[in-house]
Amino acid sequence: QVQLVESGGGLVQAGGSLRLSCAASGSIFGINVMGWYRQAPGKQRELVASITSGGSTRYADSVKDRFTISRDNAKNTVYLQMNSLNPEDTAVYYCNAEILIHYSRSRDYWGQGTQVTVSS
Repeated sequence: QVQLVESGGGLVQAGGSLRLSCAASGSIFGINVMGWYRQAPGKQRELVASITSGGSTRYADSVKDRFTISRDNAKNTVYLQMNSLNPEDTAVYYCNAEILIHYSRSRDYWGQGTQVTVSS
């Protein structure tokens, strides 16, 4: 039983910052790519940022230079530091991870989502 649990969402004013955390627990052999997605009402889910096991990162153009993704492999945790937030960042943020449940088998897992609301 592998589970991803997000935390750190909330209500913040424009220009503020939030730090999201996502911790994986359960039977884990290893974790490959971890990422953050977001979905606003009436819109498609989009990739915000991702980070590989080797530390390579990718960001959506809309968040580049404002958000920073990082991971702590010892804690099986990925973080998303969000700075200079604006109302367009309002969405439910979901953690995603490709988890090795066996040395030769991996599966995608999703967190339950955490609400981020940015007021103007």
